[in-house]
Amino acid sequence: MEIRDKVVVVTGAASGIGAGLAQRFAREGARAVVVADVNLERARGVAAGIGAQALALACDVSREADIQALVQATRERFGRIDAYISNAGILGRMGGIELEDPLWDSMWKIHGMAHVWAARAVVPEMVGRGEGYFLVTASAAGLLNIVESAPYGVTKHAAVAIAEWLRIAYGRKGLRVSCLCPQSVQTDMTRDGTGSAGINGVLTPEQVAEVVVQTMREERFLALPHPEVAKYFLAKAQDYDRWLGGMQKLYAQHMDPPAA
Repeated sequence: MEIRDKVVVVTGAASGIGAGLAQRFAREGARAVVVADVNLERARGVAAGIGAQALALACDVSREADIQALVQATRERFGRIDAYISNAGILGRMGGIELEDPLWDSMWKIHGMAHVWAARAVVPEMVGRGEGYFLVTASAAGLLNIVESAPYGVTKHAAVAIAEWLRIAYGRKGLRVSCLCPQSVQTDMTRDGTGSAGINGVLTPEQVAEVVVQTMREERFLALPHPEVAKYFLAKAQDYDRWLGGMQKLYAQHMDPPAA
């Protein structure tokens, strides 16, 4: 899909990858770019920087009602939604199964159900007219896991699976589906670029946006700003046990306390 003359909604667009995508879509000639975020003030700042074709709207993607309101407001203003970028995410904090249920619940909603709710709101119309684009921002953690945070790795796996299912179910009915799986990117969530996620370097949101635009143009499923991820993903599939052993070593390096 070419972005020119399209109406695009981007969630989590007040900063980081989302802001980079919104800005790039505007430069690609989108008819309208909806900058959606739970932080409306920052979203308005991004929209103001884009210009007249941008509209800032408040949206907490952990609430289905907010997503429905976002979609309805966009349709009322612009008539349709050509591409929905389900991008919002949270990092949480380091830890594993000991982390409290409310954190896990937030991750499930934002990295899992938010994509389901968004698809529920926009996919039937896209399929009905035989054209539309739905992009899920997951993470390399959704393909490879991440040692620092169990909730993040687990729920990003869910994000990948949701995108896969949408592609399987609707790919022959006109819906284009892609899944963005970067490693570390310069955002509010990963300012220092430390940990296992920063192994292959920290990219800018602009670099990620370039890969996304090209992926959407070619209508490929995986958008991989860090090309090394494809090699790791292949190695995982070819020898799962060896891959798990390597991840155990990485966990010990980053998470286990040093011996006394």
